Amino acid sequence: MMIRRHQLPLVLFLACSGLVLCPAGARAADKAEEKAATTTAPPPAAPAKSDLDANPQGPVPLNPQGTVLLDKANKKLILKTEVCLREGALEFLVTVKGTKEHEAILAIDTKAYVIHTGLLALGAKPGKPAFYGDQPEDHRPPTGQRIDLFLSWTGADGKPQRVPAQEWVRHLTRRFYLAKEYDLPAGIVIPKETSLRYDRKHRELSWYGPMTDLQREQLFKLSTDATFRGHIQRFQKEGQSRGLEAKWVFPGSGFYTNPDTGKKFYLAEDGDLICVANFSSAMLDVDVTSTSQGTDNLLFEAWTEKIPEQGTAVTLELVPVFEEAAVKAPVNKAPVPKDPVEKDAAAKKDGEKE
Repeated sequence: MMIRRHQLPLVLFLACSGLVLCPAGARAADKAEEKAATTTAPPPAAPAKSDLDANPQGPVPLNPQGTVLLDKANKKLILKTEVCLREGALEFLVTVKGTKEHEAILAIDTKAYVIHTGLLALGAKPGKPAFYGDQPEDHRPPTGQRIDLFLSWTGADGKPQRVPAQEWVRHLTRRFYLAKEYDLPAGIVIPKETSLRYDRKHRELSWYGPMTDLQREQLFKLSTDATFRGHIQRFQKEGQSRGLEAKWVFPGSGFYTNPDTGKKFYLAEDGDLICVANFSSAMLDVDVTSTSQGTDNLLFEAWTEKIPEQGTAVTLELVPVFEEAAVKAPVNKAPVPKDPVEKDAAAKKDGEKE
């Protein structure tokens, strides 16, 4: 039987792992499968020498859709994606098309295993997914090969654009900023048309979302109280856009074994491709602790002003980062000169002997 080039990732992946691929959403009805992901089976081995290594005509497509291309010459994997979301809290940078586009900036038409296999072909080493213990100090971020991500697209002016993927993600700004256990000074009347609120029962001053300089100055007019103004200044400062500093690593997702059939399923097929919130099923994840438990607890959002219109074609480059071997300094085998004082003493002693 002839094997087409784009079929090699499937053949290699299944041969190494014995997987049966799970259709998107298959785990949704069974929450017990979520726990099973915390213990991952060994990831598939990197492909042996094959057509994946032959690259005479540039990047090699790894799937029929041509959305995943292996560029061994430049040591990167190329993904053909499109913008599916420009505003809102995020769990993913990239998801599988038809799965979780409401929580991701980009979507790609492919099977997740194809991307995994492409990274293995480049020599990337999977690590382990994030772990959440009973206590905060027990939490551990994901590990694995560092993967740098770059986004390329054509701007509205027709010019090519290319930026690190972190530039499209920022710390959440559309959230509540709080001053707890605070007694609002007498005489302050908060206008209803502002986003500033005071809960007298819980003694809590709050503001929602980013604050402009004009809004800050208007709130300053309510009182000259230093503590009140200090909270307003803090709300504004914390609401400023701050880009994602974290980097992505390759934990490699995991497998779920159906207890009835014994078949294995690759968990990232449910859409957990490139995450910004930690999932035990993530193929790629940020290298910091970033909770995925509850929408109100998410840490990141889409940086709307920097993202092109929905439907824009975006090329995503995945570049594994390998540490260069440390260069050892040459060993100096020349004799170490004697201390001048000791040298003079030795010469004097030799003279006395003569």
